[in-house]
Amino acid sequence: MTGFTQDQLGWEPWLSPLTADELTDEHYEALVDKARAASPYFLLLARDPDILHARTKTDNDIFYNTDGGLPRAERELAATATSRRNGCVFCASVHSRFAAHYSKRPGDVQRLLDEGVDAPQEGTWRAVIDASAAIAATPAEFRPEHVAALRAAGLDDLAISDTIHAAAFFNWANRLMLSLGEPTPKEDQ
Repeated sequence: MTGFTQDQLGWEPWLSPLTADELTDEHYEALVDKARAASPYFLLLARDPDILHARTKTDNDIFYNTDGGLPRAERELAATATSRRNGCVFCASVHSRFAAHYSKRPGDVQRLLDEGVDAPQEGTWRAVIDASAAIAATPAEFRPEHVAALRAAGLDDLAISDTIHAAAFFNWANRLMLSLGEPTPKEDQ
């Protein structure tokens, strides 16, 4: 597998996912978005529809809720930084594309992928990356200094909460994805 990239990747599970023929109405409800039935990752998670439903609703609220808080670009940046820190090539590719798209800063996103979480970044991005990497290392590494840096970068309480939630969710999601399969070049799917 190649290194960190903004390219679209595939993902190969190590366990057998459900097939489209095995999906019931309960599974489709758990997927929330029927298009996810094309993803081997979501078809694998569909083996436990209750947990998949809760996971997907949480993911959607963290990344798609526009009622204040952190802008979408920085939410995606937090997921990208966490994924880069954890070595999750697949998640980093997905969220780096969103971060680049919403921020219009593809070069800064690529630098994060190429050089890691310590790569030069400025202002809010530096604070979001540092906080996300600390949470990814271990939640105990996330300290008051990270909150102070986020606040100094102009983030309010809701935006700081969004940063923490995006990083924490992807800290968990990366570990799940890394333990269930591996990224593949897109043409392998």
